[in-house]
Amino acid sequence: MHNPSVPETLEGWSVLHLMYRVRWERLRDRTPADRGRLAADAVRALAVPDAGSTAFVQVLGHKADLMVVCFRRGFDGLAHAQLALSQVELYDALEPTSSYVSVVELGMYEMTAKLHEQVGARFKPGSEEFDQAFDAEMETQRQRVMSRLFLDMPKARYVCFYPMNKRRGEAQNWYSEAFDRRASMMREHGMIGRHYAGKVTQVISGSIGYDDWEWGVDLFADDPLVFKKLIYEMRFDEASAKFAEFGPFFTGLQFAPAQLAAYINGELPKA
Repeated sequence: MHNPSVPETLEGWSVLHLMYRVRWERLRDRTPADRGRLAADAVRALAVPDAGSTAFVQVLGHKADLMVVCFRRGFDGLAHAQLALSQVELYDALEPTSSYVSVVELGMYEMTAKLHEQVGARFKPGSEEFDQAFDAEMETQRQRVMSRLFLDMPKARYVCFYPMNKRRGEAQNWYSEAFDRRASMMREHGMIGRHYAGKVTQVISGSIGYDDWEWGVDLFADDPLVFKKLIYEMRFDEASAKFAEFGPFFTGLQFAPAQLAAYINGELPKA
């Protein structure tokens, strides 16, 4: 049964963020060739034979040294990636500091309202016929935006990841706001993001029921200043100013998998 007050969502890649501190003291006595072998084994372990992709990010600051981002078809694929990495020799020098589990999500506020109106004009809401027709329309929408749900891992040099919630406090509660009100605020929020089209790629993933926050946000750009400007501007829209709560930010430099050897050899990895 479809609740008209709950926005529908479309889902794509399952996403796993793994953050590690590198125990450099466990690598210093290794030869460069040996460290290269360890890196090659780790890259092979995370290779995707069919569908999905993996990103390596050198994280700036103390929260982590290395972040691995996995896009996979399902949670079994995420479990395989995590387990495969844990079995390689390089893992002995990696200390987990954080992680995040989510699924790429496309919110459908405006489309939800339209579908309820269109399908409701033909079938009684709550009936089996209504639900079947509604699900068919949602599948049509899903096919239309498949490239956004299963996008290739953006290759931009700079990456910013953070989790966030919509506030559920006594004074301000996003979920108690009327549907039309929420839709209006999200429309305003989305317009700001559209101003940065071509400068930043945003990947929004839902994590309600999966992790400690409600959404994960990945930003990819060729200029890290875009992260500051985009997030700062969004803080002023009503959806963020009144209802957004932000978790820790992880910011760093994405590099090619083949550059993992350079990284653990103490060189700045190239894109």
